[in-house]
Amino acid sequence: MPIDPRQLTPTELTRLLNSTPLGAVIDERQLRRHRNRAGFRIGDGRHVDLFRYVAWLVWERHNPAPKKPGRDYEAMKEAARARNAMLSQAGRDIGDLPEVVDAERKERASRDFRLFCEAYFPETFHLEWSPDHLRVIHKIEQAVLHGGLFAMAMPRGSGKTSLCETACLWAILYGHREFVCLIGSDEKSALEMLESIKMELDSNDLLLEDFPEAVYPIQKLDGIAHRANGQLYQGERTHIGWTAKEVVLPTIPGSAASGAIIRVAGITGRIRGMKYKRPDGRGARPSLVVIDDPQTDESARSPSQCQNREAVLAGAVLGLAGPGQKIAGVMPCTVICRHDMADNILDRDKHPDWQGERTKMLYSFPRNDKLWSEYEQIRSAELKVERGLAKATEFYREHQAAMDDGASVAWAARYNPDEASAIQHAMNLKFQDEGAFFAEYQNEPMDTVNEEGVLTADGIAGKTNGMERGLLSIGCTHLTAFIDVQQKLLFWVVAAWDDEFTGFVADYGAWPDQGKGYFTLRDTRRTLERASPRAGMEGAIYAGMESLTGHILGREWRRDDGAMMRVERCLIDANWGQSTDVVYQFCRQSGYAPILLPSHGKYVGASSIPFSEYMRKRGERVGHNWRIPSVKGKRAVRHVIYDTNYWKSFIHSRLVVPMGDSGCLSLFGRNPETHRLFAEHLTAEYKVRTEGRGRVVDEWKMKPNQSDNHWLDGIVGCAVAASIQGVSLAGTQEKSARPNRPIRLSEIRKQRGR
Repeated sequence: MPIDPRQLTPTELTRLLNSTPLGAVIDERQLRRHRNRAGFRIGDGRHVDLFRYVAWLVWERHNPAPKKPGRDYEAMKEAARARNAMLSQAGRDIGDLPEVVDAERKERASRDFRLFCEAYFPETFHLEWSPDHLRVIHKIEQAVLHGGLFAMAMPRGSGKTSLCETACLWAILYGHREFVCLIGSDEKSALEMLESIKMELDSNDLLLEDFPEAVYPIQKLDGIAHRANGQLYQGERTHIGWTAKEVVLPTIPGSAASGAIIRVAGITGRIRGMKYKRPDGRGARPSLVVIDDPQTDESARSPSQCQNREAVLAGAVLGLAGPGQKIAGVMPCTVICRHDMADNILDRDKHPDWQGERTKMLYSFPRNDKLWSEYEQIRSAELKVERGLAKATEFYREHQAAMDDGASVAWAARYNPDEASAIQHAMNLKFQDEGAFFAEYQNEPMDTVNEEGVLTADGIAGKTNGMERGLLSIGCTHLTAFIDVQQKLLFWVVAAWDDEFTGFVADYGAWPDQGKGYFTLRDTRRTLERASPRAGMEGAIYAGMESLTGHILGREWRRDDGAMMRVERCLIDANWGQSTDVVYQFCRQSGYAPILLPSHGKYVGASSIPFSEYMRKRGERVGHNWRIPSVKGKRAVRHVIYDTNYWKSFIHSRLVVPMGDSGCLSLFGRNPETHRLFAEHLTAEYKVRTEGRGRVVDEWKMKPNQSDNHWLDGIVGCAVAASIQGVSLAGTQEKSARPNRPIRLSEIRKQRGR
């Protein structure tokens, strides 16, 4: 009885083809006759699509076509359509699933994450575990099975990323979590992790052996993503997903991993509101988030970026599970510098919910400094002449017992082929770059002054004097302020000084107040325009200056001996062309006009004429790298021009001066965290030493990817204002240039002694 393929399911057709001996349907004559239609290339022995070819032959063997003279055209079209539909459906059906090879192994690993890593990823985890690895594995296991948050700092190269990727697979293959979100420091790193996971699903034979319900349909795609949309299992769609940013495991009846999702994102990307609609109509939201090294070198050194990422972590990431649901989270990380995101998350006083723990490469260092010094000299000399570590390693082997004395290494199996032990490997990394070693391998960044002798942001933020905010020291004799004008905000600083330029930052902020400690000008929402919705840009700036000056100039500032002081000089930035006129207008009309001065910072490079060589004109006032020119014209308001390069160097020099010494500049309060954003503004620029016209000058330039330096301009303006009020640093007094006027004959005779 002829077989009608239209009555067969794809699985039955597959079985029929599998049971049909090829010799019964294939011979040389048929090959040549059907080679074009079957997609079979004769002569090179390559089968382009053997499945479709055999299906074609089975069809024709059991359904012989009528002779051409009596063939009905419509019937022929219908037969061709049915045949093509059958072949298409048969080609999309994956057939029966393979049997599980080792059910016992699969069952034992279901609640044992370490066994899962060792059993299914022997090539990845081939070294012996360290005690720190076992602690991390246990914490990951607890988070996946029972929930909770866990953060642990591990040295670079400890396999954190591999453990994260494996944890994702363990969570979804066993159905412990149906939606896993894998988050990296940026989208690129997150995509790299997903690509690694996809590679394991597509090529790991051990996973295929024990998880055919999840892995076999993926491997049937043969790496061709567009096949996912039409894939069938027993005539039903698998709804498998295989895109660059998402993996959806196939929907297979009875599979614990049926429909599980892995999705990736960068921590600064689109995270909030992540969800997935399952084929049965049920919505799914992430229940496990794995955050692998969520910061970059650049973001770790930026307090505002660290705070922004912490805010994203606390809000968008931990809120992914949705209302009434608690998300589980695992975050292996590396501390790059003090007070970065990782350092803060690991601090149990600041974030007790993350149960932070730190690991190190060396828990104690070797005692024999003399032998290690000799070793370092040998190592350095050999590397200089490109002879490698052979001689240094030989020296180490000869004295290994003495050189290892006192050392405790975390991971004994971690060292390179040209090294003899993990202790030698750790010391080589230390000799290579001590700062990087303590930061990235010990998770204990060093407090350092940078190569130009300028304090880092951490150093500035930590230079606190213990005074309350707004309270002045008893030694202060002058109080100055500066307002930096931007279209959205006004940044302001108030500083107190003694007569020798020992300075105290009494207060600073932005107007309108942002209500939070960390923000950027670009992302601010509380703007001058919103504070004055009926005014235009200039009107909003004017209204903002009026409110702000009332706040800082209209009040008395108490000194700690009980004396009250007022700001005696306030400069307002007038450099921005769109606000220059309104600044001048405000300084002329304000009730505080006697103490207000528009200011213009001028870039004076090595090739420029220094302020000390300017010839003073009649009516001008010239001071230490600043001058107040005579005025005329429509802007008949006195203003000050100052050398920005000099005064930025001056401020950074004051910050380097130790606490207690004359000329030191310090910040109010006791908590460095209060000043992290302020310190970032003060370190937003770097200096480049240049030479020209016989002068050597430090020229200041904005760092890449930095946009906010407004409080640096603010404290610089406060110092200039103090200099205008007569404050001077010992050794910096200079005589003003003589006025350019005719010399009287009586003066000449007096000089000659007549």
